[in-house]
Amino acid sequence: MLRRFTDHPACVDETYAEHMAMALSFAGPLFVAALCALVHAFLPFVFEKTSSKIVTRLYDRMVAKRNANKAESPAVGGARPA
Repeated sequence: MLRRFTDHPACVDETYAEHMAMALSFAGPLFVAALCALVHAFLPFVFEKTSSKIVTRLYDRMVAKRNANKAESPAVGGARPA
């Protein structure tokens, strides 16, 4: 059962705690992006690019971390354990 908590973080070269912190650091901005998108749905002249800018910034951050991990260890991000 413990493996369910550690397998995926290990695949991205993180401990459980590191992975939780990283996921939580994405949750706040994603929540803000969702709220902005909700407001934008009703008031299209408000937050015209806010949500997409937040998502783009988070995506770039995730890709940069993934690329840094691959540079450190070619096995990171590769095949997942069976």
